[in-house]
Amino acid sequence: MDNNFKTPRTIYLGGNGNTERIALGGNNPVTIQTMWKEEISDVKSNPAHLEKIKSQIISLKSLGCDIIRFAVPDMESAEGFIEICNAVTMPLVADIHFDYRLALKCLEGNVGAIRINPGNIGGRDRVEKVVNACKEKGVAIRIGVNSGSLPKDLAQSVEEGKMSRAVALSETAFREAACFDELNFDQFAVSMKASSVQETIDANEYFASKCDIPLHIGVTEAGPLISGVVKSTLAFSHLLREGIGSTIRVSLSSSPENEVITGLEILRECGKRRGGVTLVSCPRCGRDGFDVHGFMERWQSKLLSMKKDITVAVMGCVVNGPGEGKHADIGIAGAGGKAIIFKKGKIIRTIDEKDADIIFEEELNSL
Repeated sequence: MDNNFKTPRTIYLGGNGNTERIALGGNNPVTIQTMWKEEISDVKSNPAHLEKIKSQIISLKSLGCDIIRFAVPDMESAEGFIEICNAVTMPLVADIHFDYRLALKCLEGNVGAIRINPGNIGGRDRVEKVVNACKEKGVAIRIGVNSGSLPKDLAQSVEEGKMSRAVALSETAFREAACFDELNFDQFAVSMKASSVQETIDANEYFASKCDIPLHIGVTEAGPLISGVVKSTLAFSHLLREGIGSTIRVSLSSSPENEVITGLEILRECGKRRGGVTLVSCPRCGRDGFDVHGFMERWQSKLLSMKKDITVAVMGCVVNGPGEGKHADIGIAGAGGKAIIFKKGKIIRTIDEKDADIIFEEELNSL
């Protein structure tokens, strides 16, 4: 692989209506995306559903999410998507397959970007209609390429062993990008997703060595929580440390919250995000200790949503808790129905475990 990777140009998502404007590429921070997991076809006729979605979007944003993609499989969903876009400030992406008219419909709202796979959207004339409409409205596009929609000649080359799937993914993306260039449209990003970690790395390295188009990186169909986190971490950490990737989505058979939290932790460990709450917790053992698992379930999202640059330790027992968590700004541990609150390794309060949440919150707020 050629390691002379190009700095990606800058494109912009959002900025229309009340939508925030986010820059991708250049030297801008790597953004975190997730995908909505539920249908939205009833949103226009169901105000309660819209309010529920708005509330969850606000929660996801507080966790560190920058962009959310919504599947838009039909006109009812397109209408619902428009309602959601007009009701929130986060840039939202319409995920379009097969029917280009759905993209045109979504552009009636404050859409942040359109995601299309030119391989299944139809002929070039349909792609041109979407591109020209996005150009007119100032809306960015993501070209999504995956191994299931390779052009026939490239798919055959892969099958015959003449070309790797990673190169075929990149070559497909080059072809689609060339069409956009011919239409004088440069506000687009590319994603090339495979379910293999190595193929994902190889495809993105190959592409980044040859052009300056911003890349959305992700491992598709990564699997359930554990295997998905492992695959995404391996692929993302490798690419991000090479400076490849302007935006990421951790694809999990789990909640959007877990996708965002995983993405945030990967970016932090790769030095791409700083600040916020860092959580340290022990795995728990056979000692009669504190219910670390239950406490973390109750507090994780709230802690990660806080606008504080602190380290929080949740430890299973008083034997090792303050010692192992001595670097933490605040921590909690316990045993035998009691809990201790400690700061920088020093115990400041000993309490009944039943009061742990209340008193922990009091001390946390005092920081």
